[in-house]
Amino acid sequence: MTMVSAGPLTSHPNLWPPFTQIRSAAPQQRIRAGRGALLYPENSDAPLIDAISSWWVTLHGHGHPVLAEAIASQAHQLEQVIFADFCHEPAEKLAGRLSHHTGLERLFFSDNGSTAVEVAIKIACQWWFNRGEARHQIVAFDGAYHGDTFGAMAVGERNLFSAPFNDKLFPVARVPWPATWWHDETVQDREQATLDLLDSCLEVPTAAVILEPLLQGAGGMSMVRPAFLQQVQQRVSRAGALLIADEVLTGFGRCGDWFASKRAGIQPDLMALSKGLTGGCLPMGVTMASKTIFEGFLGGEPQDTFWHGHSFTANPLGCAAANASLDLLEASPESFLGFEQRHRPHLEDLASHPRLQRPRLLGTVAAFDLNVEGCSGYLNPAGPTVKRLAMEQGVFLRPLGQVVYLMPPLCITEEQLHQCYAVLRNALDQL
Repeated sequence: MTMVSAGPLTSHPNLWPPFTQIRSAAPQQRIRAGRGALLYPENSDAPLIDAISSWWVTLHGHGHPVLAEAIASQAHQLEQVIFADFCHEPAEKLAGRLSHHTGLERLFFSDNGSTAVEVAIKIACQWWFNRGEARHQIVAFDGAYHGDTFGAMAVGERNLFSAPFNDKLFPVARVPWPATWWHDETVQDREQATLDLLDSCLEVPTAAVILEPLLQGAGGMSMVRPAFLQQVQQRVSRAGALLIADEVLTGFGRCGDWFASKRAGIQPDLMALSKGLTGGCLPMGVTMASKTIFEGFLGGEPQDTFWHGHSFTANPLGCAAANASLDLLEASPESFLGFEQRHRPHLEDLASHPRLQRPRLLGTVAAFDLNVEGCSGYLNPAGPTVKRLAMEQGVFLRPLGQVVYLMPPLCITEEQLHQCYAVLRNALDQL
């Protein structure tokens, strides 16, 4: 098993890294290059396998020549233009392709996942306002994470991340998320309890219900069954509310189909996309909307307008990267349609380990809980221990507290995937 030295660590005096307690965290490690599923630390003995796709964005791997060429070529043509007054071919092409794959006719550009969710929430609320209907309630699910801007925080789980701002966030009705795992014999009871509570919530006139279809990512890689989501959509539709699918993480093959909504058999009214959208090359967010939603903003009065925008809306370089990423997915759909079967034998073999509980698998995502003492959630110390042990053996992981997961790029080799699981077993042995 390859051992990797820590290498030179940098604690730059002008940088402020995200989600990091500066005083207690190890300094950042400087990366000089990335190729495929590998990261190359400066002056290190060996590369690291990027087993989480660099926060779930690097869909096809690092340094992909098709993506790099698309961006370089577009940079020679048009790097940016104000999208309120001008359009361009890469945006038009991307809009048509995403409409085809999502079943939603209109695309609104933004900058990242949080803003894609913000746009969806604002569109949903204003759509009812434009209709003159007093629907103000938004329903979300326990454990959700939808981003770090204020609207996205409001519909997410109230926790350590949001605590300083809770008095500034709008109220949201919440229902449980009936997460499930292999050999779970009580999931149907939990699903029914959630659906009963959802029925009660929807007695209040509701603007929208927002969810992460099939998989709550930052909420602990918590998975639900397609049949449950189909029941949710039926109730939302019956109540006349809108359904928002936050597919910032789950889109573009991550859950074993083009979109988690498709695999779940649901059709949302609004869909937020980002992360894998550009193959991880450039920041970009997209909110897809149905034709019916779009037509609610076509009135002749100024107040009917959706007054929202970003300086880099529909950035041509991002659009070029996104189109190139779609080219790769369309050319080799087996790369994501069959990824779940690549994980399965490894996870089945590991699942009997005494330090592992609640194994679960969905598309490119394999996850389990650590069977350890201490609090649940991000503050469980077992996660950082597993991270350190894995890094020492050549695999980069970033557990969510006591939840350990693999979400590698689609290009990872069988040998590299095998090494990830071997390193995980070794780390579990050492806990």
